[in-house]
Parts: sequence; structure tokens; C-alpha cells
Amino acid sequence: MKLQPQLINAAGAPAAIGPYSHAVKLGNLLLTSGQIPLGPDGQLVEGGIEEQTHQVFRNLQAVLEAAGASLSDVVKATVFLKDMNQFATVNEIYASYFGDHKPARSAVEVARLPKDVLVEIELIASTPVEL
Repeated sequence: MKLQPQLINAAGAPAAIGPYSHAVKLGNLLLTSGQIPLGPDGQLVEGGIEEQTHQVFRNLQAVLEAAGASLSDVVKATVFLKDMNQFATVNEIYASYFGDHKPARSAVEVARLPKDVLVEIELIASTPVEL
């Protein structure tokens, strides 16, 4: 039997700015699209790396919740930064959201992110299988 992907779109996260879903669930595997610091209204949040990182996590939490998951279900995170010099700040905020849970992670500096934001994060999580 082939599993059918379930497209996840979260009411609490900003609408996708392209032809993609917030996440795709396949069995118990959940893969989120990268989230950038847009508010639910689709507007870029004001402020620097701190405000942007907190908004990214609020968006990710909304996406996870819509799929029946939470940050404690995350098994892998990928962090994209415009400037690796801001890694320590992002890392501190990241740690505040995950606490003792420490999923695998990659962090990379990129030349440019959508809407010229400072940070984007995508997640892979394990969720309950619905039979």
C-alpha cells in the first residue's frame, strides 16, 4: 500500500507566498516548508534577528499544531541565515524553544532569503500515524 501525502496549511501561519503547502505529512513523517518571519497577515515583522527568529518559531509552531505535532516531535531542523555572525543570537532563541529536546540540526549561511529576511527555518518531525 502506498501512503498518500496529506497537505497541511495552518490557519495561524502566513499564507504561502508561492505554489507550496506549509507542510506535507506522509505516514508519521512531517516535512515543513521553510518559514520566514511573516506575521499571520503576511507582513514582515519589524525589528532585527531576534524579532524575526521568534516570528519564525511562532509560524513553525502553528504549522506543527495544524499537523497534530509540536516542537518536541521535531527530529531535524535546518536553519538558513543571511549572516552567520548572527548565529549565536539565533542559537540562543532556538534553544529557548526546544529546551532539553535537541533534534539534529544544520545551520548554513546563504546569499539571500525570500523577501530579504534574516532567517528561515524548516523542520522534519515525527507525528502519530492516523489509521
